[in-house]
Amino acid sequence: MSQAQPLTWSEIDTVLLDMDGTLLDLHYDSHFWLQHLPVRYAQIHQLDIDFSRQFLDRQLRLNRGTINWYCVDYWSAKLNVDIAALRAEVVSKVAFRPFAQEFLQALQSSAKKVVLVTNDHRSGLQMKLSRLGFGKYLDAIVVSHDFSLAKEQPGFWQRMQAIEPFDPSRALFIDDTVAVLAEAEQYGIAQLRYIAQPDSKINREPNQRFTAVECFSQYAKQLQCGQ
Repeated sequence: MSQAQPLTWSEIDTVLLDMDGTLLDLHYDSHFWLQHLPVRYAQIHQLDIDFSRQFLDRQLRLNRGTINWYCVDYWSAKLNVDIAALRAEVVSKVAFRPFAQEFLQALQSSAKKVVLVTNDHRSGLQMKLSRLGFGKYLDAIVVSHDFSLAKEQPGFWQRMQAIEPFDPSRALFIDDTVAVLAEAEQYGIAQLRYIAQPDSKINREPNQRFTAVECFSQYAKQLQCGQ
C-alpha cells in the first residue's frame, strides 16, 4: 500500500462512502455468494453441490465488473431463484466494520456532506438499512443501478454528478475495490482511501496503488477534535 498520508479535514466538504466492505463487513456478501447461494441453488434445483459451486463461480466471473454482477433482478432471472429472499435468510450476518458507526456519528456532527455510493441492489440496500439503521447518518444515497453502470465503469461519476453535485477537489472517497478507486481517480476526486481488509474473515494481499484507510476510530477522533 502507498505511504500513509494524513487527511486534512478542513479541505474536505464531501465524504463519499462505499457500503459493502467499507462501512459494512463484506463477510455477509462473501458468505452469501460463495457459501449460502451455492447450497440453496443446489437444493432448489436438485443439483450436485459441487456442480452448483462451479456453475455459479463461472457465471460470477463472466459478469465481474459490470452492473449485472451486482444485480439481484439479473441473478434471480438467470438462476430462477428469488435472490432477495435468499439474501434475507442470512441477514443476521449484516454488521458494521470496526468503528464505522462511530465514524458516521462523527461525520454527522461535522459540516461534511455524507453520501453513500453503492453498487448494491436497492433490495439489499434497504435490507441493510433496516437491519442497522445507518440511513440517519447520511445526507444522500446514490445507487449505481439507477444509471445501469457499476462504479468501476466509465461514465459513472459523470452520471452521479448530474444528480448529486459535489466538488471532486474537495471530496474524500473511501472504497474497498481498486477498480472503483481507479475510476474515481480518473474523474479527479482528490482524496482516495482503500479498505485493506473489507471481509473480517478473509485476509487479502496488500494493494500498492492507494493509501489504506486509517482506523475509523482515529478518523472519528480527528473530526471530534476539529482537525
